[in-house]
Amino acid sequence: MLQIQLHFSIADCIMFLIKAWRASAFAVYGYLNFTQSAFLQHSKKFKEEDMQSRLDGQNCIVTGANSGIGFATAEGLAARGASVYMVCRSKERGETALSQIQSKTGNQNVYLEVCDLSSVSEIKSFADKFTSKELPVHLLVNNAGILEHKRIMTLEGFELNFAVNVLGTYTLTELMLPLLEKAAPDARVITVSSGGMYTSPLTIDLQFSEGEFNGMTQYGRNKRVQVALTEKWAEKYKDKGIGFYSMHPGWAGTPGVAKSMPGFSQKLSGNLRTSEEGADTVIWLALQPKDKLVSGGFYFDRAEAPKHLPFTATKGSHVLIDSIYDTLRSMSGIPAQHQKVEATQN
Repeated sequence: MLQIQLHFSIADCIMFLIKAWRASAFAVYGYLNFTQSAFLQHSKKFKEEDMQSRLDGQNCIVTGANSGIGFATAEGLAARGASVYMVCRSKERGETALSQIQSKTGNQNVYLEVCDLSSVSEIKSFADKFTSKELPVHLLVNNAGILEHKRIMTLEGFELNFAVNVLGTYTLTELMLPLLEKAAPDARVITVSSGGMYTSPLTIDLQFSEGEFNGMTQYGRNKRVQVALTEKWAEKYKDKGIGFYSMHPGWAGTPGVAKSMPGFSQKLSGNLRTSEEGADTVIWLALQPKDKLVSGGFYFDRAEAPKHLPFTATKGSHVLIDSIYDTLRSMSGIPAQHQKVEATQN
């Protein structure tokens, strides 16, 4: 009995030290790289010509587009001539954002699609309706996200953070594949992750069923899944002419951050990035020739970035993505051969 207790004590101690190191490494790395001052420093190496391409004739879907990075992304795409479909949960806020973007850019080809991305059934309804338009989708930006500190379950029985950040992202991306294939070889999917993923390895406990719920930890886990999913998609669909990329916007002072992390926002007030600075790499990824990009890669400030910090023991966890992918497919109710059948029909 003493040996068992000693074993668990050592194991717990090691895990505590690893978690403490992850948090410390992330805090230091973030302060050095994710702030507005860091963006201004990094931007000295940016090339102006990288952002001068046009997107006329391209159809782009941006989720969570009524504020923050999603709004800045939609505006940036519209300013370059794209037809932009803003997917928002709130019709009222979406209509306000839509009007602002049309006014600012002079582009009237900006449209509102109302969908609650925490609901698999609503995502399927949206996908069915959008598919009926028979439009190729050149770009899907998975930007919508949430950080809810309390455990809240959706009507479909999923933990809310997971439902929006992971299951919603998975379901929408998989259902858009046939339309993305129509735009191949120029199609791409960009998923807005977060540096918070550096603090978390992958885990099969997708809904935080074990232990005391922690919304911040769950958010980091969700964002790690997004990065691993991007790798999975890049490999699984490498022959379909679709590029898959994840990115980190840095620490931006968006309405979402102010609401979910008020202490963090106050502490870094004056040194948080603007929404436009946070969206900069999303726009950059949308504009670059695909042969300059690495499908499955994780990007930050217009460059490929590491997916793991040193000695944080997160890299090995990515072997779990196949199991996680199968779980998401089961939860979403999307048949295993959905994409193949749809592509054949088209």
